[in-house]
Amino acid sequence: MRILEGQGVTKYFGGLAAISNVDFHVDQGEILGLIGPNGAGKTTLFNLISAALPASSGGMRFKGQKISGLKPHRICQMGIARTFQETKVFGNMPVIQNVLVGAFFGKPTHISGAAAANEATQALEFVGLSATSAAPIKDLTLAQQKRVEVARALATKPELLLLDELMAGLTPTEVGEAMELVTRIRDKGITIIMVEHVMKAIMGISTRVMVLHHGEKIAEGTCNEISCNKTVIDIYLGEETHAAS
Repeated sequence: MRILEGQGVTKYFGGLAAISNVDFHVDQGEILGLIGPNGAGKTTLFNLISAALPASSGGMRFKGQKISGLKPHRICQMGIARTFQETKVFGNMPVIQNVLVGAFFGKPTHISGAAAANEATQALEFVGLSATSAAPIKDLTLAQQKRVEVARALATKPELLLLDELMAGLTPTEVGEAMELVTRIRDKGITIIMVEHVMKAIMGISTRVMVLHHGEKIAEGTCNEISCNKTVIDIYLGEETHAAS
């Protein structure tokens, strides 16, 4: 079943089309990898899905319901949560309070303080950060701060999670741990769209991959299909391979 669909999704900034007439879908329970060169429009697409930006044209549906034109808090309450390319946390607040924000902000039903605290505690336990709950988040490592963002998103009780470069800046060991975390999130029944430049992660855990270039979708398919696609190799994978060598 398709949990999210977009048709003709377009976003202009002045005369520049950051996203141009993109059709896409996400199947329930999959991990969709979203790749492309810097400036391809990947984060812009996340911003459109989460309503951080309004689309210039086109439409999107979540679980069959139109979401185009809704406010960000309504998108979140419907069951779509996200993390950010650059970590966005409340640096002076304890870790647990960062996650509590998600627990209170999620589904549009009243939740008590005790219930929210329980949700936040469970989310921190899931991402392996129970021991840091009282620490100021600014004292955590980058990898830990990224996990707090994931915990905050999970505390909203999403059905679809948008992960924007979760593994950027991490060590190889931390990348492996992050890949395991993403797989465990999917195994909880949460569908994932994952923007990444770490090809090991994209090819290792994605069910399917979609490729953007200059705001246009140029390819989509299985990991094997994308890794053998000449256009994708010329535009992106070849560049990434050269950079890694």
